[in-house]
Amino acid sequence: MKILIVEDNKELSENVRDYLSREGYICNTAFTFIEAVNSISAFEYDMLVLDIMLPDGNGLEVLKDLKKKQPATGVLIISARDKLDDRLSGLDYGADDYLTKPFHLSELNARLKAVYRRRNFEGQQRIIFNEISIDPDKFEVTIHDEPLILTRKELELLEYFLANKNRVLTKQSIAEHLWGDQVDLYDSFDFVYQHIKNLRKKITKAGGKDYLQNIYGMGYKFNPTPV
Repeated sequence: MKILIVEDNKELSENVRDYLSREGYICNTAFTFIEAVNSISAFEYDMLVLDIMLPDGNGLEVLKDLKKKQPATGVLIISARDKLDDRLSGLDYGADDYLTKPFHLSELNARLKAVYRRRNFEGQQRIIFNEISIDPDKFEVTIHDEPLILTRKELELLEYFLANKNRVLTKQSIAEHLWGDQVDLYDSFDFVYQHIKNLRKKITKAGGKDYLQNIYGMGYKFNPTPV
C-alpha cells in the first residue's frame, strides 16, 4: 500500500511514517497544503492520511482536490478537533474514516487496512480470486489451497494487480507503488519486468492461470479471463 501522510506536526508525521514503513507500507510525507497538492498532482496513492488543520490552508481543500484527481484513493482524516461538523464535512467531501488525536498507531494501521479492503476487495479479510487466495496480514498466498512462496514485493505486486484488474499499469506506476516516488529518478524500470516474470512463473508452476498480460508499449494488465 502506498500512503501520503499530510501532517504539519513533523514529530507526529515521522512517527506515523516510521511505524507504517516498518509494517511494509510505502510512505511519503507532506507538511503543508502546497506540498500535499503538489504530491497528489505528481503521484498516485492508495491511501491519504490527512490532518485538516494545515499552516497554509484547509485540509478539506486537499481532500476536494484529491477526489478530482484520484477518486479511488482512500482517505483517513486525523485531527485534534472532534467536532461533529468537522466529521460530517470530511465525510461529505469523500473521506472514508476519521480518527481523533491522540491515537494509537496500531489503530491507525487497522483503520487504513479496513478502508483499503472496503475500497478494493469489498471488505474481505482474505483476498480471493479464482484459485488465488491471499491473507495480507499473515503474508500468505495459496494456489488451489496449496501454499505459494512469494517475496514480499511479489506479494505486494500480486495485490496491486488484483486491486486493478483489467487496468493497464505502466512500469513506472508499478515501480512507484512498490518502491516509492524516488524511483521517478531512475533511468530505467526494467527491474519491474523481472519481478513480474518471477511472479508469473511461480503462479503458473503452482497450477494457476497466467493472468499477467504484457501490453506492448504500454505496460502490464491483470486479465481475469486469460485465453
